[in-house]
Amino acid sequence: MSDFTYSVDADGVATLTWDVPGKSMNVMTREAFGLVDEMVDRALSDDKVRGIIVTSGKKDFAGGMDLNVLAKIREESGDDPAQALFDFTMSGHHILRKLERAGMDPKTLKGGKPVVCAIPGTCAGIGTEVALACHRRIMADNPKAKIGLPEILVGLFPGGGGTTRFSRMVGAMAAAPVLLEGKMLDPKKAKASGLIDEVVAPEDLLARAKEWVLAATDAEIVKPWDQKGWKMPGGAPYHPAGFMTFVGASAMVLGKTQGVYPAAKALLSAVYEGAMVPFDTALKIEARWFTQILMNPSSSAMIRSLFLNKEALEKGANRPAVADQKVAKVGVLGAGMMGAGIAYVSANAGIEVVLIDASQESADRGKAYSDGLLDKGMKRGKVTAEKKAEVLGRITATTDYAALAGCDLIVEAVFEDMGVKAEVTAKAEAVIPEGAVFATNTSTLPITDLAKASKRPEQFIGIHFFSPVDKMMLVEIIKGKETGDVAVAKALDFVRQIRKTPIVVNDARFFYANRCIIPYINEGIRMVAEGVEPALVENAAKLLGFPLGPLQLVDETSIDLGVKIAKATKAAMGAAYPDSAVDEVLFAMADKGRLGRKAGAGFYAYDDKGGRTGLWEGLAESWPVSGDQPDLSAVQHRLMMAQVLEAVRALEEGVLEDIREGDVGAILGWGFAPWSGGPFSWLDMIGAERAVAICEGLEAAHGARFAAPKLLRELAAKGEGFYGRFGSEAKAA
Repeated sequence: MSDFTYSVDADGVATLTWDVPGKSMNVMTREAFGLVDEMVDRALSDDKVRGIIVTSGKKDFAGGMDLNVLAKIREESGDDPAQALFDFTMSGHHILRKLERAGMDPKTLKGGKPVVCAIPGTCAGIGTEVALACHRRIMADNPKAKIGLPEILVGLFPGGGGTTRFSRMVGAMAAAPVLLEGKMLDPKKAKASGLIDEVVAPEDLLARAKEWVLAATDAEIVKPWDQKGWKMPGGAPYHPAGFMTFVGASAMVLGKTQGVYPAAKALLSAVYEGAMVPFDTALKIEARWFTQILMNPSSSAMIRSLFLNKEALEKGANRPAVADQKVAKVGVLGAGMMGAGIAYVSANAGIEVVLIDASQESADRGKAYSDGLLDKGMKRGKVTAEKKAEVLGRITATTDYAALAGCDLIVEAVFEDMGVKAEVTAKAEAVIPEGAVFATNTSTLPITDLAKASKRPEQFIGIHFFSPVDKMMLVEIIKGKETGDVAVAKALDFVRQIRKTPIVVNDARFFYANRCIIPYINEGIRMVAEGVEPALVENAAKLLGFPLGPLQLVDETSIDLGVKIAKATKAAMGAAYPDSAVDEVLFAMADKGRLGRKAGAGFYAYDDKGGRTGLWEGLAESWPVSGDQPDLSAVQHRLMMAQVLEAVRALEEGVLEDIREGDVGAILGWGFAPWSGGPFSWLDMIGAERAVAICEGLEAAHGARFAAPKLLRELAAKGEGFYGRFGSEAKAA
């Protein structure tokens, strides 16, 4: 079976049906593109064929290009990967341009065969670029369907003609949400944006496509840019209106990317330069910029972490080889913010939920959280009244532990106190089945210690959700010393059911994510105590691509939580505790009642609606700013190394077992510089030798916390990288 099939009906309408065998979603490969080329030639050369329908044999149209293809092309190309990637991109342009020109006379623009794309469901990436090359795009009125060009979100931009075609169709400004933000649009919004031409009932899709093909005129199949006198909508770069558009777009890109995401700048360059030349030349410009991005280490790292590695982890790359552990009924202990969020995502995924709290009022309030989220979804048109009733009907809010009977998974999300957690563990285990797995949602307490309250420690595991649960994609699964394979598999299968991304780590203080986040926050606070300008600290972080600077992050998570963690850590570490300088600032802020956003006062000042108005002016009074400020790079090195060295130590100590989990977890868990691909990808990008040199400078200036780990020094000495030694390719070899 092939990815595309070809048929011609009695009326002379040829149909190219995309239906990749064994896949739930169509993705484009090199071989499939070759088939398209052959079938287009076949249809155009057959006098009996009057027109072409391009459609899908699946419920959706396409999920984009198989990004493994790009990696293979680079691997196979020897000493000149850029030329190979450019040639591959241009071959795709040639095929789609052939489809677009459809055999018409190049001078008279007549005699071509109409081509329509019939889109039954979601359409992304190269699928959308194929559709844009067709003369008309008709999409089924499917409420779950989306169409767009989301490549920018994984460090690329639409390089199969999508950038050039869509910007020329609607103008640079109107194209920005689709191209520069990667927005996926529902059928009606896609029609309003110009991305598609018609929305029809699903059952009428192919009939309407055929009707259009048989009635289309020569004029209807000539693209605007192939017509004489065509002008760029909104103005080309040298037009007064167009000039202002591109100036504004450039400022917007820089403001949103801080200059660290190369794909957005390359996309804008391709649109700007392409708008000043004929269409076919513009496609070459797009291909050159696309090739440059494919060769950029940032884009390669983003593709690897945000697509290849993320997908592998979600498919169970590190799942133990045990039977399916799909969750049918989950008990959630604690109906606070975390418990309520866990209940919502579970019920929304079709799982029956028992939500327990000490009082019925608290349990009902936890269920009401789901009610509120569903109401918001209804206002946005994403949730129906029936769907809301269905989800809420799966949640039983109660104080009765007997209701946990029949649960195959328990997720405990009560107060961060060993005694309280031990009490609810015993209560739950008294009624749940022998084979049930018990998971604790904790961000700091050791899983092995918590498991001592369980009769079945091999079935006890940590599942650390990030707040807010409904929005954060990462779930950290923590194995205690006695945790068994079934419990790990159960946790992984549960995370897959609720459509989130799991990483699995071994038990240690702060696990993985918080182990790296806390030093980042602490380094920012430590610099404030040293007299570094707080705005320099915050902006240095943002210029690295972090969504939040360390001071804003501690405000968001709450300063009193930081105090609590600091006290617990100091009690556990004793004389070895390294952060007393941080505590002087943190404890003083707490004493002043500046507990962060929730108190309307922290390192930032807030208005009466909770909006940040700027850094708190009182910081300078308590911790005077020094007249001698460090270089931006020095501040950035401290903020980066505070995190990445902990990631390396976690790998060294066996807390992390897979560097893919370290990179994906960092990006999804706390927004670690996504452009870098994660801490291990960033270290590979700059090289271990350079990383050691930075560490040595920081250690000399600021102390032993920046000492290069033995593993990093070893890689530097051998000229190796983390992915070279620990990547999946290295393991396979």
